Amino acid sequence: MLTRKLIALTGAVIVAAMPMLGQTAEAGQAGPRAGHHRPQHHHSKQPHNAIDQRQHNQADRIKQGVRSGELTRDEARGLVKEQRDIRQTERQYKSDGVLTRDERRDLHQQQNQASRHIYQEKHDGEKR
Repeated sequence: MLTRKLIALTGAVIVAAMPMLGQTAEAGQAGPRAGHHRPQHHHSKQPHNAIDQRQHNQADRIKQGVRSGELTRDEARGLVKEQRDIRQTERQYKSDGVLTRDERRDLHQQQNQASRHIYQEKHDGEKR
């Protein structure tokens, strides 16, 4: 009985934290038509849906890890905070209306690191 309550509580914590990541179901739906390639520019004012979609996918991986028991509450909390920090960095970069190539590269590196952290935490053998 206690385990069921803990699972529900942990799931509720993760679900409650997801809006702080700025994730939406529509995050990956907008974008260029298939086969249409936009020329690369040093600066772009267009939304970078690949970044948003990747964060959405990582949030889903965290939620799945909580549901499966692969992530403890503390592990999930730390991973959600890491996603929130990346989202905050993205907002800061976009605050001037431009996301430069270097800023985009930095965000991808942060997402790569976060992805590794999710994998490591899900496979470290700790169970809740």
